[in-house]
Amino acid sequence: MAEAADIQGTGPSPARRWLRRTITVAFGAPLLAGLLQAPATAAPAPAAAAAEDAAVSKTVDVSLDTLAPSAPVEGDTVTLTGTVTNRGKKAVTDATVDLRVGPQMTSRSEIEQVAGRTGYRPYSDPAPLEDAPEVKIPRLNPGLSADFSFSVPVSDLGFDEAGVYQLGVSLSGQTSDHRYDRVLGIERTFVPYQPEATEKRTQLTYLWPLISSAHVSAETATDDQQTPVFEDDALAAELKPGGRLDELVSLGKDLPVTWVVDPDLLASVDAMANGYRVKDGTLHVPGKHQALAERWLDSLEKAVQGHKVVALPFADPDLASLAHRGKDVPGSLGHLQSATALAGTTVETILHVQPATDFAWPVDGAVDPSIVAVATSAGADKVIARSDSVRDDLPYTPTAARPFSNGTTAVVSDALLSTAFDGDMVRTENSTLAVQEFLAQSLAITLEQPEDQRSVVVAPQRVPTVAQAQTMATALRGLSAKRWSQPSDLLAAAAAKPDPDASTAVPAGSRYPKKLRDRELPVQAFRDMKTTRDELDDFKVILTAQYRVVPPFTNAINREMSTSWRGQARAAALYRINVLEYLQTLTEGVQLVDKSDLTLSGRSATIPVTVQNKLLQDVHLVLRLTSGSKNRLNLSGERYKELPVKISGGHSQSVKFSASANVNGQVPMTAQLYTEDGTPYGQPMTFTVKVSEITATVMLVIAGGVLLLVLAGVRMYSQRKRVAARNAEAEAEAAEAEAAEAEADTAPEETEPQPESGAAREADPGADTPRDPEAASEEPDTDEPEQPSDPTPDTGPESGDPSGTGEKVDR
Repeated sequence: MAEAADIQGTGPSPARRWLRRTITVAFGAPLLAGLLQAPATAAPAPAAAAAEDAAVSKTVDVSLDTLAPSAPVEGDTVTLTGTVTNRGKKAVTDATVDLRVGPQMTSRSEIEQVAGRTGYRPYSDPAPLEDAPEVKIPRLNPGLSADFSFSVPVSDLGFDEAGVYQLGVSLSGQTSDHRYDRVLGIERTFVPYQPEATEKRTQLTYLWPLISSAHVSAETATDDQQTPVFEDDALAAELKPGGRLDELVSLGKDLPVTWVVDPDLLASVDAMANGYRVKDGTLHVPGKHQALAERWLDSLEKAVQGHKVVALPFADPDLASLAHRGKDVPGSLGHLQSATALAGTTVETILHVQPATDFAWPVDGAVDPSIVAVATSAGADKVIARSDSVRDDLPYTPTAARPFSNGTTAVVSDALLSTAFDGDMVRTENSTLAVQEFLAQSLAITLEQPEDQRSVVVAPQRVPTVAQAQTMATALRGLSAKRWSQPSDLLAAAAAKPDPDASTAVPAGSRYPKKLRDRELPVQAFRDMKTTRDELDDFKVILTAQYRVVPPFTNAINREMSTSWRGQARAAALYRINVLEYLQTLTEGVQLVDKSDLTLSGRSATIPVTVQNKLLQDVHLVLRLTSGSKNRLNLSGERYKELPVKISGGHSQSVKFSASANVNGQVPMTAQLYTEDGTPYGQPMTFTVKVSEITATVMLVIAGGVLLLVLAGVRMYSQRKRVAARNAEAEAEAAEAEAAEAEADTAPEETEPQPESGAAREADPGADTPRDPEAASEEPDTDEPEQPSDPTPDTGPESGDPSGTGEKVDR
């Protein structure tokens, strides 16, 4: 009827058609939505359930503390011990600890995936092992723990054939809100099962690093031994029994490893053993751990006997920082060359073994073209890389050695094995799981291609902790049976035949990890090193005993680019500042002594300049004195003059320059020390010379004064001569008078008086006989006649001293 109606043009009205459509949409839309959404809501049900199970299974923490033996064989009994701890807020009741054994792992990637899982996975985790022992825990309150232990024969574990098997320990129980058994906690590990030795065992090389941070400063004591000064005494804590370095030596001596040594560490400990000092504020105090250092060096020397030793460049320079930040700073590559040259002799001298010095080890084995170029610039032709940097698109693990361009050999360490012990190994659970995964990965490598023998290298973290070193040693002991691997050394690994399918391309610089690049030394660090090196070069040429200064500073500069400074930007900068400031203190020990302005009277004179040497050794330089105005004051006819200077240690020397003046006035003078090759040394010293010319009138006045002094001297000489003559005459007269008196006393009383002799008349002051006018003037002025028996008058000689002021002197 509808069709007839349409034909006849009698269809429904527009209002009726709209109503029909509205009803259809109203009733059809929900139905369609249900049809479309039904599969979508049904599909997530297993995933949601799995997610819920995974969350619930973290309620209880299952810790697997021991698994022994780590690599069981037929006839062994596997023992597992551990602890379960309730991390939830409700008590767990009717709990059971079960053992779960999964199927054989088929690849290394599967092992890695299982190791990264957390929580229970009902569709991937195996069911509890049948007929295996169980541990019942009736009640486990929140925050409490309970121990468990299993001992299961290997035959009950269901290992069908050689391979890697997943082994899990789980706890199932109930809580107050879920009255049925659920998995509340699980822990997984791996068991490598290789009951008999494989025909082609993997050659495994394990590097055993002996590396520390920088501890020695650039300073040395003033004694003949040049006792080194340490920044701190922290190295002793690593050397003492139980310390990090002591533990590495104690463990490594019994392990099949290749020792990788930083020569700076050996040199530092050797310095301690021979006596050292430590900074204590502004003082240097004697070090107290000499015996400890001697014991450690003796133990290390014995431990490395029979092992291969690889010496890194001195102080383990950061090759990546040098390649990315420092190679464009002039002289930076020279530091790497000196560090490499020093490595071999240091190790051989201290340990008495011949090390290999042709290996370079960038941080974490990350390489790019610039790193490879810098690493090989100092003579190394082998670079220790890592497989997460040099990647291979292969279904198996290739041999480590492979050729790079320009004759460089890359030794690519395995990333999974090398990072197996990076975490916190203090917790027993972490250590146990790391050992089992390491052993499982090593067996999986062998089983990838059992018909081909390959060489694998393990390059662990540079500075392992005590717990990490102990865990590494446990893992290596797990390989001691040599059922799927055999030990090798780094030199043999580098010489192994490369896999033709392995990658030989150097990764591009864009692939270098950002987290490593962010921790590199800044460009300023290499600029600071250049400044120190330049000042050292200028300083050493003036020294007569360069060996006392150059080696300590060269070693300090090498320490400034050590890999150990990564992540310690502030400490690294402080170390560089201390080195430079100490060098500047030494250079300032040889300097010009400041002098005040001079006045030059006359046309010629000498100008003294003093050079002071506070060092403990002789120095030789050239002193240049320059006149600011050659027309007024010149030096031997020139504007400047140079004189060689050699000053003994702890002394000063005055150098005299002949100067000639032409015109009065002030002349600025500049004194500057130079090295013998013409390089300025130290800061210049300036002073002023005031030239004051002497005129002809002044010269005449001076000459007249000199003439008067001469005449006065002649007059004084004549006067003294006359006085001496008068004194002699007076003495003679006095003697005659005494003789006459004595003769008169002996004559008869009544004898008739005789006429007086001339001598008597002279002696008689009352006589009229004329006397010497000069003598008469000296007699006392008296009218009383004197008797012959009276004493002679005091007529002492005249003083011979120069006449006083205003005194009249007869000529």
